[in-house]
Amino acid sequence: MALIKSVRGFTPKIGQDCFLAENCTIIGDVEMGSGCSIWFGTVLRGDVNSIRIGNGTNIQDGAVIHTLYQRSTTTIGDNVSIGHNVTIHGAEIQDNALIGMGSVVLDHAVVGKGAIVAAGSVVTGKTVVGDGELWAGVPAKFIKKVDPAQSAEMNQRIARDYHMYASWYSQDEDGKE
Repeated sequence: MALIKSVRGFTPKIGQDCFLAENCTIIGDVEMGSGCSIWFGTVLRGDVNSIRIGNGTNIQDGAVIHTLYQRSTTTIGDNVSIGHNVTIHGAEIQDNALIGMGSVVLDHAVVGKGAIVAAGSVVTGKTVVGDGELWAGVPAKFIKKVDPAQSAEMNQRIARDYHMYASWYSQDEDGKE
């Protein structure tokens, strides 16, 4: 069972139909919408400030989401995919964005709607990644605008796939719910 822990008078609020892996950790001032999946080894640490997550978002294995005490919050929109081993610290990730595996997004950065941060990138503090843009590198730099239809298809497909993967964990050994 996931570790869900209250701290400083804040208890995490979890929407309906969410998958929480047995060893994920959700602490403090965290609120998530419905249909989310929080995968193995992930930590959502709302001990020093708030973390807000929309509907249908997947936060994959080993990700860490945190904030700065009294100086930053983390907001993640609807149908966002946060890749394996990503760190998001006090940033805003808008709807339908994709944060690639191993990336870091730092305080007061904003990743726009339908944007893509390539695997292994570091989005430095206060950087603004525009809607539908692809950024990559260390530090991350603008690469190109992504075709909105392609971005929407890919990002929404990944979000749907993770919702499907999460459903597998509610089935018994015969594949029945």
